[in-house]
Amino acid sequence: MDRIDLPRAGESRGSVQLPGSKSLTIRALMLAALSEGSTELSNVLDSDDARVMLGALRSLGVKLEELGGQRWCVQGGAPFGVNAADIFVGNSGLSIRTLAAVLAFMPGTWRLHGVPRMHERPIGDLTDALAGVGAQVRFEGQRGYPPLVLTGLAPDAQALTVRVKGSASSQFLTGLLQVGPIVARQADFCIEVEGELISKPYVDMTLGLMQRFGVVVHKEDYRRFVIPVGSRYVSPGSYAVESDASSASYFLAAGLLGGGPVRVEGVGATSLQGDIGFAHFLTRIGGDVQWGPDWIEARRGGPIRAFDEDFNQIPDAAMTAAVIALFADGPSRLRNIGSWRVKETDRLAAMATELRKCGAEIEEGADWLAVHPPSAIRSAQIATYDDHRMAMSFSLARFAAPVTIEEPGCTAKTYPRFFDDMKKVIQ
Repeated sequence: MDRIDLPRAGESRGSVQLPGSKSLTIRALMLAALSEGSTELSNVLDSDDARVMLGALRSLGVKLEELGGQRWCVQGGAPFGVNAADIFVGNSGLSIRTLAAVLAFMPGTWRLHGVPRMHERPIGDLTDALAGVGAQVRFEGQRGYPPLVLTGLAPDAQALTVRVKGSASSQFLTGLLQVGPIVARQADFCIEVEGELISKPYVDMTLGLMQRFGVVVHKEDYRRFVIPVGSRYVSPGSYAVESDASSASYFLAAGLLGGGPVRVEGVGATSLQGDIGFAHFLTRIGGDVQWGPDWIEARRGGPIRAFDEDFNQIPDAAMTAAVIALFADGPSRLRNIGSWRVKETDRLAAMATELRKCGAEIEEGADWLAVHPPSAIRSAQIATYDDHRMAMSFSLARFAAPVTIEEPGCTAKTYPRFFDDMKKVIQ
């Protein structure tokens, strides 16, 4: 479909079993591939980004077996079985950043490339860090951007420290953390973060998952991370990927906007994912939120209050908050969202443009957005910029007026059945 027309929604009520987390799926696939032994992964997300990582691992010689029912068996072991590969990463930022860091410490030559938008997303802070410890990087186009050719090196036998900037993307640090045990064979591997680290909950997610695979990282105030000498990944035998907390935000928001209750299954109070912070945000703006160990439920608790929030720690879910701002009782401000500029599209500019179509008055800065809600939200045709989160977040505008979403198939990046599942909770 080139568009989907969504009629105005009435009330919301029901429950949804969410798909597996994109962030955890990609991380778990890589850790299983690096681990000693065989790992059965369940609730693996079936999406474009997950297929990118599966394809990359196959091209690296990793043995993968699809077991059915969102289950995969990964036969691990490092280094991988080949010493050269041409790897397509689509528009998956986490995949290219994870792969670049890992392959920098494996002897061989590796080409990483993706869709045109991927070639506009900066990776220079990570490749500079890798070059600083001896990896060779050649850019085929603009310096600091894919496509690139990486020549890896054997893990250094001496004490090794790598420095990486923390202000552009926490995924750069995630990639380096994941390769740490491969490097720390005869000495500690240390990662020092320059500047302020953004999206800290995603780093905590990485550390928590590494611990499930047998590696404990020493963290010093998000400034220095040490992987002790002798650390090694060992398969836990099986690992069930949590459902996606970022995807939960759309349904929890539907519970708020449509009255609710709406329950999401598969993610809850025990989650590794920082985006469950969105549920706490809802309580601050008028939502009534209940929690279980593996579920969250939201309903309207009162008027939707305007907000002024720092979303540095949950930038993906912040897009849902931006659309909720259309319904607030006054102007709202989203702060510290500069990372939106280098995502699947320039999300800050795209969000400003599409919110204006809905009738809002928008102020836009380098890393902030102010939303002055209209007296009446207008029906609009929303451009999605090939960005799954634009499509999913703006689908919520239907609680005020009919909305048309262009190119709805972009949700396949992380949530192919999104529109079908949303129908389940809209009355």
